[in-house]
Amino acid sequence: MRIPPPLYYAAGLAAGVLLDQAVALPIGARPATLVAGGVIAVAGLALTSAGVATVVRHRTTLVPHHPVGTLLTGGVYRLSRNPMYAGLAVLYLGLTLMIGSWWPAVLGPLVIMAVHRLVIRPEERYLTRRFGRTYTDYQRRVRRWL
Repeated sequence: MRIPPPLYYAAGLAAGVLLDQAVALPIGARPATLVAGGVIAVAGLALTSAGVATVVRHRTTLVPHHPVGTLLTGGVYRLSRNPMYAGLAVLYLGLTLMIGSWWPAVLGPLVIMAVHRLVIRPEERYLTRRFGRTYTDYQRRVRRWL
């Protein structure tokens, strides 16, 4: 069973909120962290949306385990090989600040590791098989995250 990547981030946030209800670890500095979190969350949402828009515009799939017809290397994909996952990570950070608890921040690296291992690695293996040298050249030119 394949888990949609946004659910990894949602699970980390939900677990962080539940942990905070059990043992509070407030970030503090309110309302500044709320405002900063909002700005960061909007930036993450914009990056994710730009990735989605590029995929839709090129009529390839958004679903990680479905075959892709086109290797995307333009637009936001010039900055990141995984702009949607990077954007979700930035959104996660912003929401963590808005929630005001250290727990989601503590769980954040686990979420990133899960996305990397269970989503990105298989995608990269597939794209290497599918596009060969074109993809490996792209990997050398463009960072995975940002």
